[in-house]
Formats: sequence, structure tokens, C-alpha cells
Amino acid sequence: MPSELETAMESLIKVFHRYANKDGKSVTLSRRDLRELMENELSTFLKKDPAAVDKIMKDLDSNGDGKVDFEEFVSLVVGLSIACEQCYQREMKMARK
Repeated sequence: MPSELETAMESLIKVFHRYANKDGKSVTLSRRDLRELMENELSTFLKKDPAAVDKIMKDLDSNGDGKVDFEEFVSLVVGLSIACEQCYQREMKMARK
């Protein structure tokens, strides 16, 4: 039986490929795919800024090909995870007071 962390990693991979593989042959996210993924899977983090996805796309697309591959996607997940962990630490600190 997979561990909790293994299950989380498998979930990340499956979510990425669910949106990247819309055409049945791609292994990258287009701007449209990324927008859909963020609206459905990361709506809490998606600001009401209409240009947010474009800004994120530009930051993630490290090789400049106009698409986000899995490695580039993982950097988004890592950044959001770090931000969430910092919020968690603050909340824990406040709860102890």
C-alpha cells in the first residue's frame, strides 16, 4: 500500500497529465491548459487578477517554448507548498499563544 507521500506524488502526476493530455498526445500544458488546471485545481490560489495565469506561465516556462512541462509545473507546486507551509507555521504560532 502506498504511503501518504507516495499517494500525493501520484496525485500530482495524474492531475498534470489530465490537463496536459487533453489532445491525447501532449505532455505539456498550454496557456489554456494551465488556466483550466488552475481554475479547477488551484482556485484558492488564483487571484482575481485576469493576467495572473499569463504571469505564472511566463515565470514557469523556463525554456521559453510557450508550454509548461512537468518539471516546470513542479516548480509551481513547490512554490505554493512553501507559501502554504509558511502560513501553517504562522497559524501554529498563533494557536500556541
